[in-house]
Formats: sequence, structure tokens, C-alpha cells
Amino acid sequence: MSGSYLNPGLPAPAPSRDGLDAPFWEALAEERLVAQRCQGCERWQWGPEWICHRCLGDDLRFAPLESEARIYSYERVWHPVHPALKEQGPYLVVLVEFPEADAIRMVGNLLGDPAQPVEIGAAVEPVFEHHRDADPPYTLLQWRVR
Repeated sequence: MSGSYLNPGLPAPAPSRDGLDAPFWEALAEERLVAQRCQGCERWQWGPEWICHRCLGDDLRFAPLESEARIYSYERVWHPVHPALKEQGPYLVVLVEFPEADAIRMVGNLLGDPAQPVEIGAAVEPVFEHHRDADPPYTLLQWRVR
């Protein structure tokens, strides 16, 4: 994807200082979607943590998310949450669920007409919005209805 869905001027995302979520951001740059999976109980989790939410094990690895994602919830945002968005609105933010990956959920923007009807349960696919000219470069995860 070229260009940016939202107006320029927003703070750039960055991996956490402890590096815990760095594999997620690295995968996005390679147009791959990953999440943590416990090697002990084999359960998925999001956001990244040092221990498993279920078995309290500490052998967590990032694994490819290959299951279908579906819209779990959404919000049509009308009021700017940052000065860079003062002239932009509305836009759609979705909470996306991966039913076959222990129902973990991720947030992102839903691309397309901001006035479009949004159907809970609709299948979505990831869109990787690259910002390679930024310093440092980064990639955002957006969503598009299949």
C-alpha cells in the first residue's frame, strides 16, 4: 500500500524499549502477521507478555497467524484524538478477532469509505501500510473487508 490512510503528523509506532514486541513489528515490515504462542500449553495471546496468560509458562514465541480474522467490534471516530487528525473524520477503527487462535483480538483501522456499513463477524484481511522513508522506518497494520 502506498501513502497513508490517516493524515501525516501522527507519532510513529516503535517497539517497546524492552524489545518484547520487536518480532511483531519486524514481521509487519515483511508483510507477515504474528502473535505470541506459548510453547507449553500451545495457546495464543495478544498483547505480548513475558509469561503465558493461561499456564504462566515463560516459553513464548511469535508464530504466524494464519487463521481468518473477523470484525468483533468497531467505532466510527468523529472527534480527533490527535491534532494531526483535526481535519480528518470520520474514520473506522475495528477490533479484529482470530476465532481459531484462541479468539485473540487486535485493533486497527478499517480501510475504505468511512461511511460504509460495518458488519460484525465480517471477514477481514490485513493490509500492511509501509512508511519506509520514516526515521526509523515502520509498518502499520490496517484491515480491509474481504
